[in-house]
Amino acid sequence: MRSDGELVYVRLLEMEDAQDLLDLRVRNRDFLAPWVPHRPGMRYTLDEQTAQLAFALESAASDGAYHFGIFTPGAELVGTVTLANVARGPWQNATIGYFVDHAHNSKGYVTEAIRLVTRLAFTDLGLHRVQAGVMPRNPASIRALEKAGYRREGLSLRYLQINDVWEDHVIFAITQEDVADSCRQT
Repeated sequence: MRSDGELVYVRLLEMEDAQDLLDLRVRNRDFLAPWVPHRPGMRYTLDEQTAQLAFALESAASDGAYHFGIFTPGAELVGTVTLANVARGPWQNATIGYFVDHAHNSKGYVTEAIRLVTRLAFTDLGLHRVQAGVMPRNPASIRALEKAGYRREGLSLRYLQINDVWEDHVIFAITQEDVADSCRQT
């Protein structure tokens, strides 16, 4: 599964991406620490990345989650976007999470990647809704979601544990109708 934009393309991560994923995570370990949950036992090794990619491929095969890489036109892995917690039945929902290499911030890569993966969620995966949670003190992430067409729905108190603190998160979402409405307006 792949989708191309003007600045970047996204595709499902593959086993061959293990070394690039390791390099990306090691380079951004300190940069991402304030924003992502601490994962006990997380090792920054090639074996760990290989194991995580194997799990990602199993998750996609079982329709539980989809792990995409964000790539520049030159095929450099500069970030990831994940559709996790895929729920079928009457909800048809997933949560989206993402990050981009600190060296590639403020270039529009994340916004475009969010749009591309959201489109795949609605077209290829048949989802109805995609949602995200963002800490209120992360204006860059909030801006990326808003530019990608997500609407602010509210504040969830003590939503997710980040660095041993239960952090509030602003909830954003987009549905198929939102995308259809924006297409009719242009």
